[in-house]
Amino acid sequence: MAGLSVVIPTLEEASRLPLLLADLQCWPGELEIVVSDGGSADQTRHVAHLAGATVLESPTSGRGPQLRWGIDHSCHAWVLVLHADSRLPGNWHHRVEQMLRTSDARFSAWAFDFKVDKEARPMLWLLERMVNLRSRWLQRPYGDQGLLIHRELYQRIGGYRPLALMEDLDLMERLSKVATIRSLNCALLTSAARWQHRSVLMQAWRNARLRWLWRQGRSTDQLLRIYQR
Repeated sequence: MAGLSVVIPTLEEASRLPLLLADLQCWPGELEIVVSDGGSADQTRHVAHLAGATVLESPTSGRGPQLRWGIDHSCHAWVLVLHADSRLPGNWHHRVEQMLRTSDARFSAWAFDFKVDKEARPMLWLLERMVNLRSRWLQRPYGDQGLLIHRELYQRIGGYRPLALMEDLDLMERLSKVATIRSLNCALLTSAARWQHRSVLMQAWRNARLRWLWRQGRSTDQLLRIYQR
């Protein structure tokens, strides 16, 4: 079985990271877990060390620079990028194993389906389906869905750029020009925390506005100020 490097960007994730690290332990082959931290003041790095992860302090905080730093310092040919607030389904390793056995796997990139953890609100149900349709038909899965990619393909497109925001959209737009982005046909659970204090429609509108502003040429520093308001 092929070795797998899992790269996780973190910032103050001590409460959520242990569950994801536990999910990863069922990988049957060589497993390297790289936690690329952006300056956490809580116990994130300690928790990662206890789970056997390699913990790196990224020179620059932000998902883009942290992911680039983490991947650049990982070792296996296959790289799995995950957000720290994600949970893997019980069968994830079977799906990835099955995919890796195909002869042309490395010529595509792979993502999970999108699902919100522990929520049954109708609007979130609708959001899940809209995101999964977008991912399959428009080749635009975003960071919440993870990314499994061969290092050669990752390097071919130039990798993650050191962007404070939109690092996933930027990567997907370059990636979709040279490869197919395919579904692993199992869902990665993402935390519902962001929807606890804001309606689904408001969050979706906010995200769409940020993407539109980015395509209009706004700098990521400007977008970050809007995002943090």
